Amino acid sequence: MRVDVLTLFPEMFAGVFGSSILGKAREKGIVSLNAINFRDYAGNKHGSVDDTPYGGGGGMVLKPEPIFRAVEDLLGQPTGEETLEPSGEKAPVRAPRIILMCPQGETFTQKKAEELAQEDHLVFICGHYEGYDERIREHLVTDELSIGDYVLTGGELPAMVVIDSVTRLLPGVLGNETSAVTDSFSTGLLEYPHYTRPVEFRGWKVPEILLSGHHANVDEWRRQEALRRTWQRRPDLLEGLELTEKDKRWLKVLQEEAVVKREKE
Repeated sequence: MRVDVLTLFPEMFAGVFGSSILGKAREKGIVSLNAINFRDYAGNKHGSVDDTPYGGGGGMVLKPEPIFRAVEDLLGQPTGEETLEPSGEKAPVRAPRIILMCPQGETFTQKKAEELAQEDHLVFICGHYEGYDERIREHLVTDELSIGDYVLTGGELPAMVVIDSVTRLLPGVLGNETSAVTDSFSTGLLEYPHYTRPVEFRGWKVPEILLSGHHANVDEWRRQEALRRTWQRRPDLLEGLELTEKDKRWLKVLQEEAVVKREKE
């Protein structure tokens, strides 16, 4: 996968792109991570990429020219090796997803991360002003994403969040390929509790079932604990989730236990 980020502060990405999981994925050649300063595409001697809004009002608005020029320049460059079809012919390279990071965008979720992980090329646009010229939204971007209902000083941090979330889903990035599959939200539920050595720490013991070696029972316990944790912390996630009859019976037990506990308090 190729990931390009258009930003006024490419230096912010140096540490993130070169460290931890992202850095290892980059070294393995699984993902190409690039930060481009779109001020280089300003087209004027002052390097200005923003201007006052038509109609008045406070703040500055990001101009369309530098963003369009930067994206068009990226698209004019090779997007990686073309794969071959069984017939030996070159397979067409898919157009990139061009993602605008902004508070008005679709809330980023694990489902969206899984969708973007199927792409060959992602381009992120990060602004630092009052807003974007609307023509960028209407005629350039394919997606608008937000990481939550709050406002940051720019799109760089949200872009880092999305890139990290997507990259870890690529084959070969994580040491254990099942890790991403069982993560919170990947199954629709919060993840079950984890334990490791020692068996007992300050009087707190690892649940016996995890020491039993009975994989079917362990899997059932993990499913029940994932349901418990989701029901306790994010019950909204259970709405619309396809549950088995066994899941429903377990949730009923949890609800009955909660009623008994409240009555005793």
